[in-house]
Amino acid sequence: GGVFFFFFYFGTDQSQVQRYLSGKSLSESRLGLLFNGLIKVPMQFLVLFVGILVFVFFQFVKPPLHFNTANVENVEKSEYYADYQQLEKEHEEVFQLKETAIRDLIQAIDSDEETAIVAAQSNVEALANQEKELQSKADEIILKANDKAETKDQDYVFISFVINYLPIGLVGLLLAVIFSAAMSSTASELNALATTTVIDIYRRSVAQHKTDHHYLLASKWLTIIWGVLALAFAETASLFENLIQAVNIVGSLFYGVILGIFMVAFFMKRVKGNAVFVAAILGEAVVVAGFIMDNMGILKIGFLWFNLIGCIVVMILAGIIQELFFNGKSKEVTASA
Repeated sequence: GGVFFFFFYFGTDQSQVQRYLSGKSLSESRLGLLFNGLIKVPMQFLVLFVGILVFVFFQFVKPPLHFNTANVENVEKSEYYADYQQLEKEHEEVFQLKETAIRDLIQAIDSDEETAIVAAQSNVEALANQEKELQSKADEIILKANDKAETKDQDYVFISFVINYLPIGLVGLLLAVIFSAAMSSTASELNALATTTVIDIYRRSVAQHKTDHHYLLASKWLTIIWGVLALAFAETASLFENLIQAVNIVGSLFYGVILGIFMVAFFMKRVKGNAVFVAAILGEAVVVAGFIMDNMGILKIGFLWFNLIGCIVVMILAGIIQELFFNGKSKEVTASA
């Protein structure tokens, strides 16, 4: 599933294709594709590696019981603060024991003693489970203080690390980099969405033979509309474990079908547009149905597999629909001509 996910991303995603189209020649576009792939992998590794480093850091430096300070402040103002303080004391004791157990595990690994390694691993896992239990109890207290509070605090871990442990000057520089990158990527994505909508949908099917000024205004309004939709999606992102997962899940619902359309165009020349259009609609219906059944517990499908499923379903259905419903019409047109 992941392979087909990246097939789509590097081959058909508008954010990538517009880079290839900006090349002065075919060889330059190919070179851009090559470097894009080579740079993307180590960059993704570095992004994830930062998370690993922060995780390791909090194995030896005591983290807060709950990372969302707004929730903690609500508890401090409530009648449940004494219970929360007791949990914090227990959390500190468990953390100290876990830190000692981790150091014992490191020593056992260095000495290559299998028995000591297994014993230390079991001790670390047991203490980690105790830590999770304390965090669950803290979440319960937070909900008692405010039943509308969001107890998921994973998204606050990195920002807590940045604010509390990095030098002040570096914090400002990092925030400037984050905002610059966010503004740049947001502008390019909204521009790509608006341009694609105007050229492929609005100009072709809604308002033909208009002036360039008209299409420019339409592009600006569509940029605003796409921005509002992006904000609406951001509001629902808290329903997912993290933002990367949310983006990949939503992408996997559509990427496979779009990739299937491109695969039909490249490798199934006899299949025409009408058959592909019907196959794409049916393929998307299959993917969405699979996603719903996965959420209901009827099926167990990892979301990345929807990329493969959507692609294969579109290719198979396009071939079948072309043979059953459109081949006869093509022959009639050819004969009459």
